[in-house]
Amino acid sequence: MSQRAERRGIHVDQSELLCKKGCGYYGNAAWQGLCSKCWREEYQRARQKQIQEDWALAEKLQREEEEAAYASSQGGQSQPSAASQVPPPLAPFSKFEEKKTNEKTRKVTTVKKFFSPSSRTAPKKEPHEGKAPSPSISRQSSLETDRVSRDFVDFLKNLQKPGREIHKQCRAFIEGMSNKKDLSADELSECVQDFYQNMSDRLMAHFKGSSERVERVMDQVEQYIMTRLYKNVFCPETTDDEKKDLATQNRIRALHWVTIQMLCVPLDEEIPEVSDSVVKAITDVIEMDSRRVPRDKLACITSCSKHIFNAIRVTKSEPASADDFLPALIYIVLKANPPRLQSNIQYITRFCNPSRLMTGEDGYYFTNLCCAVAFIEKLDAQSLNLSAEDFERYMSGQGSPSGAGMEADQMWAGSGPAAASPAVAQAQRQLEALTALTQRQEQVLSGVCELQAELQQWELSVMRQVKGILDRYPLELRHPPPDSAPITDPAPTIDSANTDDDRLPPPLTPQLFAK
Repeated sequence: MSQRAERRGIHVDQSELLCKKGCGYYGNAAWQGLCSKCWREEYQRARQKQIQEDWALAEKLQREEEEAAYASSQGGQSQPSAASQVPPPLAPFSKFEEKKTNEKTRKVTTVKKFFSPSSRTAPKKEPHEGKAPSPSISRQSSLETDRVSRDFVDFLKNLQKPGREIHKQCRAFIEGMSNKKDLSADELSECVQDFYQNMSDRLMAHFKGSSERVERVMDQVEQYIMTRLYKNVFCPETTDDEKKDLATQNRIRALHWVTIQMLCVPLDEEIPEVSDSVVKAITDVIEMDSRRVPRDKLACITSCSKHIFNAIRVTKSEPASADDFLPALIYIVLKANPPRLQSNIQYITRFCNPSRLMTGEDGYYFTNLCCAVAFIEKLDAQSLNLSAEDFERYMSGQGSPSGAGMEADQMWAGSGPAAASPAVAQAQRQLEALTALTQRQEQVLSGVCELQAELQQWELSVMRQVKGILDRYPLELRHPPPDSAPITDPAPTIDSANTDDDRLPPPLTPQLFAK
């Protein structure tokens, strides 16, 4: 029972969710605790520093090459015999310079590059590599892309001239990105974020600071661009996102034994409304993988979080707190085991409009999801208030909290076979209901048998009583006298003893009035 007293649950200070730079926006574990704005500033600063160091190294190598070439030429003129003793010159700087130029050209990420005439040429068709996608999936993607394109054009018609310019720039950007397949995920993200920033600045200048209208247009721009680029930028081959997805899924699968009591989650799934909210939350977080636009994926996370808050509110009969939300979110993620969770988080981080991730409820819920995934990856015995031996035994599959080695605090919390899994709990409730129905049926059958026995006893009792009466008072039949015998003593009438009949008026005599 000592562990029960030490139970402290999962608590994350809200200040830990904010950017480490103190800018007030929400941070992200993928950005080392920084918000998207501070991360881009740090990334560009580090990148600029690296470029300067590379050029400094290039200049140094060039000077050394020139000095070596000059020394070699001078030595060849003065001492031809000593030419063989001169060390070979360094590799030609032209190759190094060509390599650096190609690297620099490959890493160009400004929007101006995508709007240049060279980027508007038709992309070269490359042979398909690997397994071709399913025709049904390709057809579905094509239909969705066509629908989004039509909606985007219809939306831009209301903007008239700015709408045509926006559509032109978006198409040029998509064509430019189709030629940048060799870029890394971070470089692709930088291209998209630069385009967002450039487009937002232009719209802000056009709409004269109307942030609401700019946000509405940027939502449509994001939907159009990311729907068209989804296949190229989601889980690209240059990253290890797929490997992280498998590791996270295996980790969650290995933690299937974690109960709601271990996480101190204030949810009572016996309440129908709470159970429905939990199912809806699981559905939303799983459905996130089917969305193609970062904003739609964020909407799934937000909807999941709202269902969690509702479940906590119903359970506690009071508004839910942030300290209750994170453990509940961890519990939902463990139950759902969403497909490609790491890829979806990275996709949102790289290509979502940064204003959504830095502020608002979308940014708050997404930051909590990142914290939940980080907690699951680092989950240990101390986090669940278990001993190291029990934790290793549960992780290896040699035991489970519902077995004979259940901890005392878990038994006190009411965890058992039903608490290990909602499906098991529901099956157990159904078995208990069937057992109760069986008992009631047995009671009814027993009552029917007793009633039948009582009816038989009552019938025998009535027959005995009738027989006793008949024995005591036998039936005597008196036959009437024959017709020939005169009646000497007629039977008295029923009112013969009534002496008051003499004062009664005579009976009425019927009279005939007409024939």
